[in-house]
Amino acid sequence: MKLLFVADPLDHFKTYKDTTFSMMREAARRGHELLACEPRHISWKSGGKVAAACRQIELTGDAHDWYVVRGEPKLALADVDAVLMRKDPPFDSEYFYATHLLEQAEREGARVFNRPASLRDHPEKLAVMEFARFCSPTLVTREAGEVRDFHAEHRDVILKPLDGMGGMGIFRVRDDGLNLGSIIETLNHHGATTLMVQRFVPEITQGDKRILVIGGKPVPFSLARIPQGTEVRGNLAAGGKGVAQPLSARDREIAEALGPTLAARGLLLVGLDVIGDYLTEINVTSPTCFQEITQQAGFDVPKMFVDALEAALA
Repeated sequence: MKLLFVADPLDHFKTYKDTTFSMMREAARRGHELLACEPRHISWKSGGKVAAACRQIELTGDAHDWYVVRGEPKLALADVDAVLMRKDPPFDSEYFYATHLLEQAEREGARVFNRPASLRDHPEKLAVMEFARFCSPTLVTREAGEVRDFHAEHRDVILKPLDGMGGMGIFRVRDDGLNLGSIIETLNHHGATTLMVQRFVPEITQGDKRILVIGGKPVPFSLARIPQGTEVRGNLAAGGKGVAQPLSARDREIAEALGPTLAARGLLLVGLDVIGDYLTEINVTSPTCFQEITQQAGFDVPKMFVDALEAALA
């Protein structure tokens, strides 16, 4: 099959940990043809189909010069077997426009994973609202007074922007309320921007667990991203240590409750973030942690993913 990966520039990949690379490697092992492009290479012209200036690549097995280009075709997305949208956040205007181009490609017959409309409909922090029964107390607002009331009720809270990634812009405010006003102003820009506030979950010391759900089914191991030193954030990008561990009963309950619903919406791959017993985020753009879980737990996550992709295309 021809698989087109829409991703960040190939030369930026850190192949020792990159999830998209692990998908490519497993697909190549099965004999599938690999194509790659960036969102900026996708275009549409009236009278034609959504197309992309692609690079046909072959993996070399080398850790640094990891691919060679075998051709540079311009292809209609409907003419490849699957399009895998793996562009990293932020979900900015260009990402938004890319989902509309990909949705037009779907109308022309392309198979896109994750489904473009569902990428738009599941903003990674706000998507938890639908599944509030699994969340710790949460507030979404732009009103400073509501944030102050929430803090007064719960005393120890986490504040974060709705468009953050990799732990950026996350603040903890304890019982003393130190700097709460300044933090609110920083995040809501004096009432112009919506933010999220959640009751602090002390089990963060045991890790912010990334639970992967593939084709509606949970990977049996999570990657607990454990904060280091005085840091409150477990994100790997913020210096957290990733430790693979079996799913707890609560982890599995959450994943099995959400998995079929999200899969039915065209979300082949989802990353659930769970702290303690609470769901905190639903990641749908480009969930990661394939290689860390595979290496530490011995469970072949890329194999499970490509199995699910092939089944979806059958």
